[in-house]
Amino acid sequence: MRFTRILAICFLALACLGVAEDKPGAKPAAKKAAPSDAAYKAQSLSGAPAGIRKDAGVVRFDKDGKMQTIRESKSGFNCMVMMGNTMCADANSMAFFDAMMNKKDPPDKLGITYMLRGDDGASNTDPTADKKTADNHWIVTGPHIMIVGPAAKSLGLTDVADPDPSQPYLMWANTPYAHAMIPVGGGAHAAAPAAKPASDMKDMKDMK
Repeated sequence: MRFTRILAICFLALACLGVAEDKPGAKPAAKKAAPSDAAYKAQSLSGAPAGIRKDAGVVRFDKDGKMQTIRESKSGFNCMVMMGNTMCADANSMAFFDAMMNKKDPPDKLGITYMLRGDDGASNTDPTADKKTADNHWIVTGPHIMIVGPAAKSLGLTDVADPDPSQPYLMWANTPYAHAMIPVGGGAHAAAPAAKPASDMKDMKDMK
């Protein structure tokens, strides 16, 4: 899921307001309405398996980058939408990404993040990159989980710059923020969100 970069970049991006340049005679761009809390919650929770969705919290960031709690976590996992990507991260993963954002040493603790709807891509060599370039080894990964912490580096995963994203690989190798990317569900790319099974829709509807 660019995802691991996603959380750090979004914390920064959401802390600033985008200002459109005024053009004489131009009509103001229509503002896209933000999804309701109920819609946002459903989208956020869709990034995790049912067992995690049941007790996960849901957080949302306002225009000033402040985190708002839509639903309290009972398990340590929190789900969110970051730049269109859905993810559910445990407390250790949140601490890992916070350290990355602030350019600090990450905690030596195992962390798990679910991104079962895939991601929109990220540089596999530059944790700060926010778009594809000719040489930053951009990679798009389908449904996957991320494992952070020392355990990720001891799994024997490939650390090449351009791995096969349908197979497990180590992202951001040779940096303090290296973490394992483990495709699930056959490693199929999530170019577009897949339709949810009826059973999943019922699970989401029953969550309050």
